[in-house]
Amino acid sequence: MTVSSISRRERKKAATRQAIADAALRLFLERGYDQVSIRDIADAADVSTTTVFKHFTGKEALVFDEDQDREAQLVAAVARRTPGQSVLDALRRHVLDTWIRIETHPQRAEFTHLVDSTPELRAYAERMWTRHTKALAAAIADAFGADHDDLACAALARYVLEIPALARGRHDPRAAIETIFGILTHGWRPPITG
Repeated sequence: MTVSSISRRERKKAATRQAIADAALRLFLERGYDQVSIRDIADAADVSTTTVFKHFTGKEALVFDEDQDREAQLVAAVARRTPGQSVLDALRRHVLDTWIRIETHPQRAEFTHLVDSTPELRAYAERMWTRHTKALAAAIADAFGADHDDLACAALARYVLEIPALARGRHDPRAAIETIFGILTHGWRPPITG
């Protein structure tokens, strides 16, 4: 096998996965999560149900199709930071570069409503964040030579993962992200009141 045939196969797999995810999201937004079956998604993507399950573990995973990529990007932000860049600065840059784009996506409001109005999706999202906490905490621990169960690393990972939820809906999400990272970097200070 040559390199070009492998990359072509990988491109085809990625295209099939994306077509399935796009069909699923379109159907979920049109009909509602509970009114769409795996068979409906397979038909809309012109694949078999077996193919859907080769790419996704279940119906919930179809909604969060970029989950694995996001986790890998979080870990890479810590592991591949530039020399001299702190872990917090690398994570701040990553959150600013990725989350602002997600927050301003044209389908963001519809997607958020879909997740918030579907108990299974809310629960899946919470489990997903918990799993991200473990991977990010391990990457942070590795950066400092600490054990993977280090509480300070786990706490920092969890705080960072909560930033998008805390910044969502703010008038200036970028400023909100900067404020939260400022708290993580310099410690909390009481608000100044007039």
